[in-house]
Amino acid sequence: MAPAEVSKILLQHRILATINQSLDLGTARLVAEQLEVELAAPGEAASELVERFSDREQFKSDSASGQLRPRPPVVTVLGHVDHGKTSLLDAIRQSDVASKEAGGITQSIGASVVTRDERQITFIDTPGHEAFTAMRARGANITDLAVLVVAANDGVMPQTTEAIQHVRNAGVPILVAINKVDLEDANPDRVKQQLAEKGVVVEEFGGDVVCVPVSAKTGDGVDHLLEMILLVTDLSDPRANPNRPAEATVIDSQMDRGRGPVAAVLVQEGTLKVQSDFVIGSISGRVRALYDDKGQRIESCGPGLPAQVVGLAEVATAGDRLLVVGSEKEARVRAEANLLAHRAGHSEAPKVSLAELSRQSDQEVRDLDLVVKADTQGAVEALRGSLLKFADPLVRLRLVYEGVGPITETDVDLAAAANAIVIGFNVRPEPNARAAADNQGIDIRTYDVVYQITDDIEKAIRGLHEPTFEEVFEGRAEVKARIRVPRSGVIAGSQVTDGKISRGSLVVVLRDGREIQRAKVESLRRFKDDVREVAQGYECGIDLGAYQDFAEGDILECYVVQQRNR
Repeated sequence: MAPAEVSKILLQHRILATINQSLDLGTARLVAEQLEVELAAPGEAASELVERFSDREQFKSDSASGQLRPRPPVVTVLGHVDHGKTSLLDAIRQSDVASKEAGGITQSIGASVVTRDERQITFIDTPGHEAFTAMRARGANITDLAVLVVAANDGVMPQTTEAIQHVRNAGVPILVAINKVDLEDANPDRVKQQLAEKGVVVEEFGGDVVCVPVSAKTGDGVDHLLEMILLVTDLSDPRANPNRPAEATVIDSQMDRGRGPVAAVLVQEGTLKVQSDFVIGSISGRVRALYDDKGQRIESCGPGLPAQVVGLAEVATAGDRLLVVGSEKEARVRAEANLLAHRAGHSEAPKVSLAELSRQSDQEVRDLDLVVKADTQGAVEALRGSLLKFADPLVRLRLVYEGVGPITETDVDLAAAANAIVIGFNVRPEPNARAAADNQGIDIRTYDVVYQITDDIEKAIRGLHEPTFEEVFEGRAEVKARIRVPRSGVIAGSQVTDGKISRGSLVVVLRDGREIQRAKVESLRRFKDDVREVAQGYECGIDLGAYQDFAEGDILECYVVQQRNR
């Protein structure tokens, strides 16, 4: 229907409204009756449109029809910081003769294409494991192979372990590249042993993981690495149908001063062409220009290859899918359907929590994934043993990640991707991790006694008892100095950096991210006055009674213990 018809009816009822204004449900019903059309409430409209447009079968190629063709494999490079990921990618690009002939590579779209033995390989550049996990959390499965870069002199490091866990959770094959073998202190055999301890067993040790020694600095082993990448990816035989409407995943998106919103995408199915109408989430648009990884303008882009798309109405979100549709009108309708679905709460599956398990305890068997952090490796092993012994007919426990140190934002991102609960033993979440957990609805539980963890899980899933008491974060202060007070001993001269500190609250003393003491705020002082609470930005003296072993730089986290009734 034309907007003018709607405006005419509204004017008849003395209602002034522009084309961009929203109508209340009563007014919309009035207009619908006069136009003799059906009206669905927002929730109903969302569900109907989603049901109508969420069927992806129309976008999947039929292998039985013989339309599938080989496509370039897509490779992601991961590893610990400073282990040479970027240097290795540079060495790979420099080994590409075709790139040299084209005058170099303009790395502006987060991906690059290398030619080896007349075959193309697409390398996805990610800023870190967080991006890899975030894309997986949004349902983007774009990688055929993960190359794990480990420095021959440093060996397996914390971020190496993280990378291994991320790749495992994504179900992607691993190829190990041991970098910096040209250094005097290089020890590849030690690296292989450390990897075996993490469950990555290379072929020399009787496993099935290909391992290639390389030097990004000298270029040694790079050609062999490319050969092995092709060999490993050939086992999965990556194929796609280039003769259907394109489907791609957004790698990155940004606002370009001259061209407006621009999205870097990886085409997965079909062929993306200029002038194609498309939808990305709640954004509709038309491809006005395409650029390849060299920055050259192109007319089309096939499956397995990256491209930069110009023609978006706004900046897209990394991980979202781009779907080519038949017309501009269909693109707008699909975008509206996705927007309504998001508003109606259909865009995201509910996050798991112990409370949710308790409510669903009488339902069918389900998996419970856990991200476990502890203060020491011994504590991690003890915790793992206790959890893996746990047996219940309703829940299967799985540890998707385990590590040492405070709960970080990366742990929360991993929990979001795996729909997991974060368990902390003698460690606390970092401030940015707590904020990320709140934003993503991730359940973080911290304990100082091992058996409390299994007790809470068991009681929650059996529906017998939801944890009775809950620590609610109230504020945080940093110790600036030790202050000796007559008749009170030593108190912490502190500045409140977040929230507030209240008298009588529980305080967790953190030093270098580790919990070293729990105590109660016996008194608070502002100058010489006793006060009930101190807000963010103010300095104060915090008296924790018997505990007086403060050190400059200690973090005091304040909690209020609340009872939660079922």
